[in-house]
Amino acid sequence: MTPSATTPSGTESPADLIITGCTVLLHDDQERLGFAPDAAIVVRAGIVEEVTTAAEAEGRAALERIDAGGQVAMPGLINCHTHAPMAALRGLAEDLPTEEWFNGVVWPVESNLTERDVELGAQLACAEMIRGGVTCFADHYFTMDAVASVVARCGMRALLGEAFFSSQGARGRERSLEFALRHRGAADGRITTALAPHAPYTVDDADLAATAALARAHGLPVHLHAAENRDQTDTSLARHGVTPIEVLERTGILDADVLIAHGTGILDRDLPVLARAGGRTAVATAPRGYLKFAWPTTTPVRALRDLGIPVGIATDGAASNNSLDLWESMALTSLVQKSAEGDPRWLTSRQALHHATLQSARAVGLGSSVGSIAPGRRADLILVDVTGPHTRPVHDLAATLVHSARSADVRTTVVDGRVLMRERELLTIDVPAVAEELEERLPALTRRGHGRRVQRYDT
Repeated sequence: MTPSATTPSGTESPADLIITGCTVLLHDDQERLGFAPDAAIVVRAGIVEEVTTAAEAEGRAALERIDAGGQVAMPGLINCHTHAPMAALRGLAEDLPTEEWFNGVVWPVESNLTERDVELGAQLACAEMIRGGVTCFADHYFTMDAVASVVARCGMRALLGEAFFSSQGARGRERSLEFALRHRGAADGRITTALAPHAPYTVDDADLAATAALARAHGLPVHLHAAENRDQTDTSLARHGVTPIEVLERTGILDADVLIAHGTGILDRDLPVLARAGGRTAVATAPRGYLKFAWPTTTPVRALRDLGIPVGIATDGAASNNSLDLWESMALTSLVQKSAEGDPRWLTSRQALHHATLQSARAVGLGSSVGSIAPGRRADLILVDVTGPHTRPVHDLAATLVHSARSADVRTTVVDGRVLMRERELLTIDVPAVAEELEERLPALTRRGHGRRVQRYDT
């Protein structure tokens, strides 16, 4: 028992939260997944103090108790790459190839964005993620002060970066740094920050090299898109003689901690480059969007994992994915990897859960504090109901969670020991009010006749 768990008289002080009667997903010292039935989780000061039996916790005092019978307690899911404000653009650009999606719809509309649009889109996204059991997300967008404000109010955890293009001049890169330094450690430590150059095809080598130097000087990670698809890699080779991953190496980006979004265009020749990065690189995979854009390849998860490179699960933004449902992303990652590798033994349900929890935590730089339920870890956890007809019977609980459970089965979401959703009731965001105001703003937001774009997609 920790010293803080006792009163001056020596009696035990009440825990902040005790969750009882659940089955807890645990990782052993070899990171193998297991499940502890009829267990209890004791939370104090935002930290998991103990995982014990329900019987042992029965008589212990707590300021708040949750009876979680019939539910699985698991680490909160981590969305390793998204653009939360793009929830406001959900369904706006459908059934289009990538270039037309960017140039014809998304980048013209994004030139209309106001700070309030970004804030409302982020609120809608955070509500969706909380309801789906996502406790932390890595966001890469514009006007990120508004997103940071939403994260602080709604109680989530996030890695945030202000995106920039070289077409913005030096000021874009400077704003990204200013944002990162201003918000690093905000919201009682729930906000971490990154530098966020958009991609090697929109940020030139000089800006990438300058970003790498800033990342090293200030101890900041870099979050960017790279080798998103095979076309981008082929174009980079044709124009410059190097792949996007090789661009990251020659500009020094791979000398910093870097989170690469997508990587479906990573080639075999890129693997030694990534291996040389020395474990400072992570990749986020969001397979639903790749299927929707009809990209011919997917993130090479198996090859990356063999190199010891963490691969986290992501949704990308709702404008391309239509959903911020990480359960769907987790299941699709498993299924698409089986198909891509021609091997039903890969990616297993337990491996998929590992990628969605500990590997995702490492991908966003939080591997030492979240991603598992264990003493000393931040109390970011969710309770998942597995008593429905679509999850019964349970022969293999890992398979049930990955391939049968749905986001709507999440009953309770907890971040830093604070309950953000209880029994499907959101406690920190007023969704009807957000949706009503956003609807009123949509005509101005979605105008495209003005001829402006925030950038041009040319790969």
